[in-house]
Amino acid sequence: MTQDAYTRTAPFYDLWHEDGHVPEIRKLLPPLLDGVTGGVLEIGAGTGLITQVIGDTVAGEIFAVEPSLGMRAILLSRLSDRPALRERVTVLPYGALDADLDEPVEAVVMISVLYGFAPEERPKLWETLARQLRPGGRLIFNWRQRPVGVPGPPEVMGSYRVGRHTYEIAGQVVSATPEKATSRFSYRILQRGVVISEDIVETDGYRPTLDELTTELTAAGFTPTPAPDGLLTWHHP
Repeated sequence: MTQDAYTRTAPFYDLWHEDGHVPEIRKLLPPLLDGVTGGVLEIGAGTGLITQVIGDTVAGEIFAVEPSLGMRAILLSRLSDRPALRERVTVLPYGALDADLDEPVEAVVMISVLYGFAPEERPKLWETLARQLRPGGRLIFNWRQRPVGVPGPPEVMGSYRVGRHTYEIAGQVVSATPEKATSRFSYRILQRGVVISEDIVETDGYRPTLDELTTELTAAGFTPTPAPDGLLTWHHP
């Protein structure tokens, strides 16, 4: 998904993700950050839902990478309501492959971002993230092996009442192989059942296998450590 596309979908982001993976991450992530006293780099901070979880768990600085202007606007608005957290969060307006911190951090957190990287981009991603970590630092991201999507008609994936309007998200798989799926999403606002706003966004998603990730991360110098189902944790020497 492009930066502009993320901006177009920003009004729907919190509604949808609070109904999705975010509650689970709130439970599973804090124990994986236990003992972290230094900085944390968050890749793809979005609107700051996970940034808040990190901030409530660790006391150090947080470097939140987010290339989308629309997402950053919501993230900064969220931080404005929490002055103490705002003092510790630096928002970086670029993508993961451009991350280059002044000093290494103790942990890297990447939630619902991995699938946006094509296979040829991932080795550079792991190398970039390894450079940001202190010796012994940890890399945490979510991953599940999922079946290959089946192309079909659009289906409503989420519908949320906001005042007199309904915010609706519909999605469909356009094409799919074991390595890549192209999906189309419609983000609609309805008033009395009539669509008054609609944005169509098409995205490419990549689903690496665990064997592929293991090969790539091992080559980048990472070592796996135990993590709950749905999350992976790797340490860098």
